[in-house]
Amino acid sequence: MADPTAPEARPDDLAAIRKLKDAYDRIRAEMAKVIVGQDRVLEELLTALFSRGHALLVGVPGLAKTLMVKTVSQCFNLSFNRIQFTPDLMPSDITGTEVIYDDKSTGERTLRFIKGPVFANVILADEINRTPPKTQAALLESMQELQVTVGGRKYPLDQPFFVLATQNPIEQEGTYPLPEAQLDRFMFNIFVDYPTEAEEIEILRLTTAAPVAALAQVISREEILLLQEIVRRVPVADAVLRYAASLARATRVKEPSAPSFVKEWVQWGAGPRASQYLVIGAKARAVLQGRAYVSSEDVRAVAHPVLRHRILTNFSAEAEGITADRIVDKLLEVVPAADSPVLRDARLPPVLGAANAK
Repeated sequence: MADPTAPEARPDDLAAIRKLKDAYDRIRAEMAKVIVGQDRVLEELLTALFSRGHALLVGVPGLAKTLMVKTVSQCFNLSFNRIQFTPDLMPSDITGTEVIYDDKSTGERTLRFIKGPVFANVILADEINRTPPKTQAALLESMQELQVTVGGRKYPLDQPFFVLATQNPIEQEGTYPLPEAQLDRFMFNIFVDYPTEAEEIEILRLTTAAPVAALAQVISREEILLLQEIVRRVPVADAVLRYAASLARATRVKEPSAPSFVKEWVQWGAGPRASQYLVIGAKARAVLQGRAYVSSEDVRAVAHPVLRHRILTNFSAEAEGITADRIVDKLLEVVPAADSPVLRDARLPPVLGAANAK
């Protein structure tokens, strides 16, 4: 339920939230024409996009990861480029390069910049871990600064700008794991699982029949930019902010009040960017459900995609088969939610609760 201590949303924002909820329902209806099931994946993907964040989709081949990204770009009426990452891909193959141009009328020779595939609204970085770190790093400036620097000149990227990367978790031969610094640039790490039996039968029915008609363009580029701003303006109560911070801080081994299982299984925990993404993701989730307030349940809903790639487990965890997801599960059990009466207990350590929560 809404927190009475949270600031209220503006009337014009409430109208925009209703518009976004309507657009979200229409987008899901359009995507259902092509994508069967995967409700959680689609919700997390759209949450990241309306949060102005990038996403990493991890799953075995054949689960429609590429199709999801392409379908989103069609429904959003955005330009789309796919980059197939391979071992011989060079940074200039992504960002673009300068070439010598001969003007036959004047005889002058000048350098011209030829834009690479990164100059689009939606970038599908397919199998991003199949190219060396040198080429992976070509995306860092684009993801963080929304620009490309070539030959000392800066070239701004069109907004909105999303990098949606895919990765195969089971095939490790000939791959280059993403450095932690680049993983941290992805707002969400979205796990794509196998479909249920009923969903797989529906997939067979859909993909072995006549092709699906063209998808409708539900929302324009200008509307996306406006709605992204609305998401940022959604008010959040202090208790929810403290809960998000508590979840992130509880992953850090050197934090005195971190749970014992974190000190036993974690090598490095999540940084402040995780806290930011927990709050922004919770805002977007609330808005996509038509609410102008954020609850602790929204934070809990985005905890796994935000934290799973920011928790680095140690050898003890690997030996016991403990994954980052399992650690997040346990954190959600022991860190009291913002609306929990336990938070009113002043004896609670700062990491595991907010002493003065209202």
